[in-house]
Amino acid sequence: MDKKLLEILVCPVTKGPLHYDKEKQELISKSARLAYPIRDGIPVMLEDEARVITDEELEQLK
Repeated sequence: MDKKLLEILVCPVTKGPLHYDKEKQELISKSARLAYPIRDGIPVMLEDEARVITDEELEQLK
């Protein structure tokens, strides 16, 4: 994931920062509790495509 792109992108729901999960290929919004997929190197920044983050996953991100 390009660092400059990551600095520009924000969560479309909260407008907050995103965190890159290289292993899962997702951009994570802690405040919205959503994980946006990255497909073929392209972030899919649609709320309908995001998955909800569990409490356990949120704890691991802290």
